[in-house]
Amino acid sequence: MTLRTILHYDAFSSIAHKGNPAGVVLNADDLHQEEMQSLAEKVGFNETVFVLPSDTADLRLRYFTPGHEINLCGHATVASLFCLKSRGLLGNNKEITIETNVGILPVSFDTRGGELFIKMKQDQPRFIPFQGDVSRLAQSMSLSEEDLDLSKPIVYGSTGTWTLLVPIRNLHSFSQMIPQNNMFPEILSENPKSSVHPFSFKAADQNAMMHARHFSSPYSGTIEDPATGTASGVMGAYYLTYVNKEASSVEFIVEQGHEINRDGKIYVQAVRSESSIDVYVSGTAVFVREFLL
Repeated sequence: MTLRTILHYDAFSSIAHKGNPAGVVLNADDLHQEEMQSLAEKVGFNETVFVLPSDTADLRLRYFTPGHEINLCGHATVASLFCLKSRGLLGNNKEITIETNVGILPVSFDTRGGELFIKMKQDQPRFIPFQGDVSRLAQSMSLSEEDLDLSKPIVYGSTGTWTLLVPIRNLHSFSQMIPQNNMFPEILSENPKSSVHPFSFKAADQNAMMHARHFSSPYSGTIEDPATGTASGVMGAYYLTYVNKEASSVEFIVEQGHEINRDGKIYVQAVRSESSIDVYVSGTAVFVREFLL
């Protein structure tokens, strides 16, 4: 395989080396899946995204962790579309569609405070109850069961990628967390490849409604995700499903990444209809550098 240009963008922040890093590979239609996986492993970010042509949408995106392909990734979507739009590769289009492994999703562009923002719709939310050992789950994050907020349900949630949503009582617990990722598959017996997403409705920033961390499945080859689009999105559906069952919609900011010095902000919108909940996530990004692999 000849050397490829990898574009490093940080998503959910306008400051380089904050938010969540993603590798972006343009014009990747000549790469085989094995080559994409190999590149993602070499890049080493939580996700690397490959931009491909599509017969059914404006473009296709494929997402790879260092360990395997995933169906949808919020921060890599924001990073790659920020890249394409800011480089003039999408023309004047305010809206496009992207083909992903969960289907065709709409994306829109707008400017907020002089910054380009990307807003993506995610897959329809799904939830599965967690029926495992709560004490061992807490232990896998170096916490005790008393640190968890058991007034709210622990559930697996997905808007394209499965994660276990774990409510936490207090903000100070987040700085104490040390993930034991190798413990996750045995504890998450209903969904052993799931990641783990501890969150709280207490936040450091008065403009944020939620604080979170995100610990990777050991199969992905990474430890922690600094600012997670799909997990933040499914939290919008979690709020309407379990916290405020009467609300027709909700909009809020999730703060994430502070404990690992990669502060990011994810903007979430969830809208209830008669039969479903539509989830949208938006954020900006910043170009950091390009390199060859």
